[in-house]
Amino acid sequence: MDRFNKGSSKSVMKCLATRRDWLAKGIGVLAGGALGPVLPVVAQPVWGRFAYKPNQGKGPNGVRIINGTPVLVVQEAKAEDLGAAIGKLALEQAKAITNYPKSLISHFKVQPLWPFLVGMGERMVKKFPERFQAELEAMQRHSGASRADLVAGNTLFDLKQMVLCSGIGLDRSRSSTGGTLLGRNLDYPPVGDIGQYTLVQVIRQGAGFLNFASVGFPGLLGVLSGMNEAGLALAIHEVVDIRPPKRKFNPGGLPYALCYRMVLEQCKTVEEARKFLLALERSTTTNLLISDRERTAVLEVSPDGVAVRQSEAGATCCANHFCLAENRADDQANPYQSFERYNTLQKGCNIPGKHSVQNIKEILHSTNLGFNTLQSMVFECDPLKLHLAYGPPPSSSGPYREVDLALLLKP
Repeated sequence: MDRFNKGSSKSVMKCLATRRDWLAKGIGVLAGGALGPVLPVVAQPVWGRFAYKPNQGKGPNGVRIINGTPVLVVQEAKAEDLGAAIGKLALEQAKAITNYPKSLISHFKVQPLWPFLVGMGERMVKKFPERFQAELEAMQRHSGASRADLVAGNTLFDLKQMVLCSGIGLDRSRSSTGGTLLGRNLDYPPVGDIGQYTLVQVIRQGAGFLNFASVGFPGLLGVLSGMNEAGLALAIHEVVDIRPPKRKFNPGGLPYALCYRMVLEQCKTVEEARKFLLALERSTTTNLLISDRERTAVLEVSPDGVAVRQSEAGATCCANHFCLAENRADDQANPYQSFERYNTLQKGCNIPGKHSVQNIKEILHSTNLGFNTLQSMVFECDPLKLHLAYGPPPSSSGPYREVDLALLLKP
């Protein structure tokens, strides 16, 4: 651990410890408010200020509108060229999204932490694999975005956790489609009307990497939700607490979104993903809802381990707390009614019989967090299809638009 990390680890942990307090104060919107009043928000997000424009770069690169969904396709073998294409084709036209980290800091009234968070983020970036550093630098140069904003946007998740999500995975045996399904709500503070910058990015890097698609935002190197050409799909759910003496945070670890991009680049099965993650130095605590073409599971990930929670009766439910005894804290926080959301997901999955894509959408909607639910999606792992909703929140109310990723992901 370098000198900065030695001298600041206590400050980092003090900063991170506050997340438990403010997350625990959240009140979710479940089943139309049946379990609590509407989430307090500063203002209702304004929709429709921004829309991606189709464009064309060299070769297959460019933003396309597929069934009403913006999809960026980039095929580049060199990290510098990959970053340049993303910066020029997508981030340049959506550059306002790079203001989001500062807006978020202001929203939570912790503006004095900005220099510290950027400085800590820069030190994390120095530990990125060189190809990600090169991609980030090229993205910044070709978009004209602020370096500090991009650094914060790629490290702030780990430094101040705030992604609160609900997810469901169905094994083949419980799916009416005959293949595994993975669905999730991405719940995130809606400041800056961030949801309208949603972008599906299809990345093709050539030999040594699997092609993958991520549902996120331009400027984000890592993956919050995605699927690769092998039919491996995943979605992160942040976790606040872990059983001591396991660590909540490792300042020398890789941001979780980068770890999960690397999983999609290299792995084809749940077990391969588990082994791959164990070999990485990980930064913080997350639940990774994951599905290959045969089964679903949750990987309970921390700086000190990667444990597997298997599906139960062919279904896997996921929220923002650990369930395995080895990881579950005695006095767990309940961020935005994570326990209640988890129980609602289980209740929906416990209905006998096989579930359709539509059933998953309905169950996800029953756990929405109002204005904070910015993206809702279902991945079909066999045909490589994505059903995505990202309209005015809660996104789970639809409409969902289908994107056939097979032709874009297949080599």
